[in-house]
Amino acid sequence: MGYKVAVVGATGNVGREMLDILSERAFPADEVVAIASRRSAGQEVSFGDKILKVKALDTYDFSDTDICLMSAGGETSKEWSPRIGQTGCVVIDNSSAFRYHPDVPLIVPEVNPEAITGFSKMNIIANPNCSTAQLVVALKPLHDVAKITRVVVATYQSVSGAGKEAMDELFQQTRSVFTAGQMTMEKFPKRIAFNVIPQIDVFLDDGSTKEEWKMVAETKKMLDPKIKLTATCVRVPVFIGHAEAVNVEFEHPISPEEATALLRSAPGILVVDKREPGGYMTPHEAAGEDATYVSRIRADSTVDNGLSFWCVADNLRKGAALNTVQIAEMLINRKLLKERPAAA
Repeated sequence: MGYKVAVVGATGNVGREMLDILSERAFPADEVVAIASRRSAGQEVSFGDKILKVKALDTYDFSDTDICLMSAGGETSKEWSPRIGQTGCVVIDNSSAFRYHPDVPLIVPEVNPEAITGFSKMNIIANPNCSTAQLVVALKPLHDVAKITRVVVATYQSVSGAGKEAMDELFQQTRSVFTAGQMTMEKFPKRIAFNVIPQIDVFLDDGSTKEEWKMVAETKKMLDPKIKLTATCVRVPVFIGHAEAVNVEFEHPISPEEATALLRSAPGILVVDKREPGGYMTPHEAAGEDATYVSRIRADSTVDNGLSFWCVADNLRKGAALNTVQIAEMLINRKLLKERPAAA
């Protein structure tokens, strides 16, 4: 007995990572199907030691599929996720299309696993924004003990969060710096090579960007609606891995030592915090890893009950693909799906 799993967007950065993680974690699937747009149909992608031929989304029948891992962008998800859900297949969506829908649970397994029971209204579960996912993993154990009142976060987000074309743009621009080649800007509004850009997503009327708004709304939905949060989201010339400088105010006193002990014992977190040169994590070391890393834990003496810390994770894994697979594992472990007979 096993499950049939479809990965939609299988030719993209996150889709390929989903396939790798399904294989790495020996997900209990009888069959895994790679799906993408019609123009990508027929391409080949790796799944463990197998090669899968990509099928077209608009002609695929989901009626015998148990779980669909959706990573094909917001517009595609808006069109297809409800349709797929109506066939009985549970969609775990990596886009922002349904994160704020009242009938769709938004889940990080280490943070709010109990919310998963609400998936059956639409057969859709939402995966949070990559920058929010690692943040709430780090905040949850602290909030449970000392109750967070306010968070100020500045992000340092890698270009892979904007897709493969964004990674290509960083590579090409970096090469152009050294070869005096032509500097083209298509994915980003300014040059990203040897630069930082304080804009991710579109600007809103209040001067914040949509990425910043997402962090606020998603933290409130998953962790606590009473938490006040302000974010400044910045794109940096790093290929993989998001970093965050986080300042937290609590209702109750909590020392750096207490916080460190809580974080060390929390699921999904590794503390790397030696107060010496190099005694912290950077995106380079976090790339390819599953954990959310926390470093530089220290008191903030400018406020009552304040702490600051540094948080790093692989945005393609915990920020996207890994979290999606972990949600799928929850569906199975909690027996929320019916197994289908194994193929003969």
